[in-house]
Amino acid sequence: MTCRDGQPAAKKRPRIEDVAVHSALNDGTAVCLRTITPDDAPLIRDGIAKLSAESRYLRFFSPAPVLPDAVVRKLADVDGHDHIAWGAICSECPGRPPIGAVHAVRHRAGGPVGEFSIAVLDEFQGQGLARMMAAALLFHCRAEGLGMLEVHMLSENAPARRLVKSLGAAWAGETAGVAHYKLDVAAAINSLRADAGAPGVQAVLRALES
Repeated sequence: MTCRDGQPAAKKRPRIEDVAVHSALNDGTAVCLRTITPDDAPLIRDGIAKLSAESRYLRFFSPAPVLPDAVVRKLADVDGHDHIAWGAICSECPGRPPIGAVHAVRHRAGGPVGEFSIAVLDEFQGQGLARMMAAALLFHCRAEGLGMLEVHMLSENAPARRLVKSLGAAWAGETAGVAHYKLDVAAAINSLRADAGAPGVQAVLRALES
């Protein structure tokens, strides 16, 4: 195919929401990252049920094994602009189950600030998946003009605190046992890009930048 001037047509870059990233965790487990859609509500519900009570408590501030349908619907109400979300599945596990998800929700439609949240199934924690999903989400946020993310976590949530601090998040205070951070999207992407020791993160960034 050629352009009207006889030059080869430039390859059209796929939309971010159409990209599926195939990579591996630190232990070699094959995973696939993709955007979440409203049709994923059953997968979201299944993933929440598989979290340990402690992980559900740290993520949702509640250990209840089944969250209200309204919460699941809200998590699945993704439009790719005001609510951006990416999920991960285990490509080599029977049934290809969901194993993690990350969300960014704007505080107001079209505004530059939103809220960040993330969850990873217990057996897949500590293998680099959170940083891989964060890389995909942050890249998508930047493309949609979402430049700052606020993070609210229980002060006892040490893994989440380590993650956001590794992304350059700034401490913004604490209220009633909930710690608050502010995460600059562009700075966090630069931090991830410089992390040569995280091949999974680099694979995500290459896939989304190509």
